Amino acid sequence: MKYLKTFLYLLSIVIIVLLLRKFVVAPVIVSGHSMDPTLSDGEKIITLKYTKNAKRQQIVILDAPDVPEKDYIKRVIGMPGETVEMKNDQLYIDGKKVSEPYLDKYKKQFHEAHPNDPFTEDFTAEVPDGCYFVMGDNRRNSHDSRYIGAIAKSSLEGIAKVIFWPLDKVKVLP
Repeated sequence: MKYLKTFLYLLSIVIIVLLLRKFVVAPVIVSGHSMDPTLSDGEKIITLKYTKNAKRQQIVILDAPDVPEKDYIKRVIGMPGETVEMKNDQLYIDGKKVSEPYLDKYKKQFHEAHPNDPFTEDFTAEVPDGCYFVMGDNRRNSHDSRYIGAIAKSSLEGIAKVIFWPLDKVKVLP
């Protein structure tokens, strides 16, 4: 009887873990450099699945609209109905300055090496209802909404929450 209880206990734990993996969380491996330095190529992250309501500056996983069977990892910049503008390396949402503190150190390093080049090219974009405007943190090397357009909420697969590998980079993402 003791072995049966132990077996049922372990079986219930396995079932719970499998259900969580199937319906709540998913591990994702970062592929590419579009989110450098926030997320690096090869890092492993945990995402909350089936989250269709992202907040500004959250990192999301989305279906790549231009490459079947591929996902992108990007940061939400613009929300539905907003006007997103980049002018002289400053982000504006509906005409108001928006801070991007996650880029401060990276932008400084870039401008020290390339004093005459913008970190992010100037642009203006309208975000349709039901969509998000997303960009990679490595603005000079990111295939994002500036090129593929706004992303439908239905394309979101999850929100990145934790870097769990490599161990020296473990952290909770905002």
